[in-house]
Amino acid sequence: MTLDPRPLGPALAAAEEAGWTTLRVDLAGVRGKAELMRRWGAALQVPSWFGGNWDALADALMDLSWLPRAPGRLVAVTSWRSYAQVRPGDWETLQEILEQAVDFWREGADGELTVLLAEAPGGSPEGTAHEPSGR
Repeated sequence: MTLDPRPLGPALAAAEEAGWTTLRVDLAGVRGKAELMRRWGAALQVPSWFGGNWDALADALMDLSWLPRAPGRLVAVTSWRSYAQVRPGDWETLQEILEQAVDFWREGADGELTVLLAEAPGGSPEGTAHEPSGR
């Protein structure tokens, strides 16, 4: 994944101004896949069918029908660096799922999806953001 630095605050404000749904996934303190899935499930407000595995996360990101209709959705993932260091294999899998979801929405789904990977200096959740290339 190519990362392109973006300021998080203005990105969130612009998305909200455009009528997009904004969601935040805070990965602070996440050390394992089960907790990662719980955080994503809570942030995405997934229905009860969410299975808490990679396939379920991919399916949820390509559905999102339970969220209010909007021209787009912005998902800001904060405090992700520690998880990426502790679980590099899982982090790579997560990046692939996020890129596939962004591509799915770009290629004709009803609306758009942008994922920002954000982390400020010192690990606070606000600050510089990154998004998958092509967005």
